[in-house]
Amino acid sequence: IKNLARHYRRSPDQLSEQEIRQFFIHLSQERSLADSTIRVYVFAIKFLYQKTLNREWPVLNLIRVKRSKKLPVVLSRQEVRHLLSRVRRPAARVSLTMMYACGLRASEATHLQAFDIDSQRMVVRVRHGKGGKDRYVALPQAVLEQLRAYWREYRPTTWLFPSKRGLTPIDVGSVRRCLKAALHQSDIKKNVSCHSLRHSYATHLLEQGLDLRVIQALLGHQSIKTTFIYLHLTQSTIQAVHRTVDDLMADL
Repeated sequence: IKNLARHYRRSPDQLSEQEIRQFFIHLSQERSLADSTIRVYVFAIKFLYQKTLNREWPVLNLIRVKRSKKLPVVLSRQEVRHLLSRVRRPAARVSLTMMYACGLRASEATHLQAFDIDSQRMVVRVRHGKGGKDRYVALPQAVLEQLRAYWREYRPTTWLFPSKRGLTPIDVGSVRRCLKAALHQSDIKKNVSCHSLRHSYATHLLEQGLDLRVIQALLGHQSIKTTFIYLHLTQSTIQAVHRTVDDLMADL
């Protein structure tokens, strides 16, 4: 709001609808601000004029800033192993392993309890996932062995990955910091987050030939459209594009 007043050198309550429209054109075309930054301006200015000044100008409802759709960061299987091996805190390391090996969101992995691990059926029950829905995901044998070794050494009670005091689950922020520390110690230059492990899980399953509908269920996606993004990320898709482009451009 301060920038709006500074731009016109007048109080915002003295501005016209046309001036508001021109201000957003200025932000986008002249200052070339990022969409995320312009979105902050939109929310603030709409609140001022609609809620505070009670002005229902059509332009306020016409302004739309599209969210940029970036492809997620995906690690190779070698990079995943390399990265996880450098996470020092055991609770963080095993919870990050669960994010990759079971495709869990960070909050889903950190809130696991011992009874969520079904070693007979080799599944993990994910309780209260996104949208409040439960689901089951496959538990790899190698990960079960890691969980057993972790259990034997630390004997967690309520939460599988407790905080240092043990009364609450490990904080997601703490896990992120452990991941970032491991990333700095590695030679991986990608912008990796906890969610990158989940993206890598889905991409690697697709590369192994697993049906997209099955991956949708494992990830807990409500719409198959959300899962379609992984088609762009598989190595087989990238290689197929390379072959086609190489053939097409061979005579250049």
